[in-house]
Amino acid sequence: MEYFAGLDVSMAETHVCTMNRDGAVIHEVKAPSTPADIAATLIRAPACRLIVFETGRMAPMLYHGLSQLGLPIVCIESRQSYQALKSLATHKTDRNDARSPAHLARIGFFKPVHVKSLSAHALRSLIIARKKLVGQRVTLDNQIRGLAVVFGVRLPRALTAAFIRQALRASEGIAGLSAAMRGLVAARTAVLAAVAAIDADIRHLVRASAACRRLMTIPGVGQLTALAFTATIDDPGRFRRSRDIGAYLGLVPRRYQSGEVDYTGSISKCGDRRVRTLLYEAANVMLTRYKGSLKLKDWAFAIAKRSTMRKANRARAAPRYHHARYAATRYRVQTGVAAQPNRRSNRVPERSDAEGGSR
Repeated sequence: MEYFAGLDVSMAETHVCTMNRDGAVIHEVKAPSTPADIAATLIRAPACRLIVFETGRMAPMLYHGLSQLGLPIVCIESRQSYQALKSLATHKTDRNDARSPAHLARIGFFKPVHVKSLSAHALRSLIIARKKLVGQRVTLDNQIRGLAVVFGVRLPRALTAAFIRQALRASEGIAGLSAAMRGLVAARTAVLAAVAAIDADIRHLVRASAACRRLMTIPGVGQLTALAFTATIDDPGRFRRSRDIGAYLGLVPRRYQSGEVDYTGSISKCGDRRVRTLLYEAANVMLTRYKGSLKLKDWAFAIAKRSTMRKANRARAAPRYHHARYAATRYRVQTGVAAQPNRRSNRVPERSDAEGGSR
């Protein structure tokens, strides 16, 4: 008899459900959310052919930890498990949440999700921390500028040396403002020091990566973009075609089709938002500020022009197509003849005298 297990993971405890091929629950228990404790719980149950759990914040740690212990662990998309839970159980409980992936493992109706390596997650954490610190620096700059403008002082750009000097000079002699400015300036200095330390780590990691150095040969791609892209892709071998990376990053149009309705919308925006932003900035630099060889820039502009012309042609053809359909329908109603419009020219055939006289 084959057995399958499902895990419902939380920060403190994990619900484990084991069932057989027929869907009968064999073993249900709670365990601390660590790979060793979950593995010890699964050992007390019958040997499972497959162990399934959902994506989440703790998924990388549990997946790689259980894989190293030799367990057949598979991570699936949480949205798929949620849809299965709605059809299998009325109430959403931790117990039912563990049964849902077990049922999916039993019937085989799931799609495994690639779990990035811990080293890739470490690189992404460095990029996320830098983004958060830069956001805090911008917030502090805006706060300093807002306090100074109340007293009629307009500060220069925040990244110039005169920004802090003029801010401190404007607050001299004003008791409350002077203390507030010194505190904000001290916090800003600490944030800038942290950003500089992260930038030094990024430079060291980029120099040690051959993939990052190769990506930086592309105009507009810097150290941050190259490192973020390599950390997101992690294992290039999991992509069958290069065009699949665009869909993985959410850079392909979203499509909706139902019966006669079929339209293409904006990009899907799936995947890593930060990488999408960095790639857009790199493309913008290539199209607007790149001063090197014009071959690559002309190629990019040609792609944009073809896309724009294709959309314009579809927009112009749509009114003519709908007008031809309306004319053909009106013609059939008036004459009672099932005439079809000429698809090549979008024109309705002329009526003969035998069909009702000339026009």
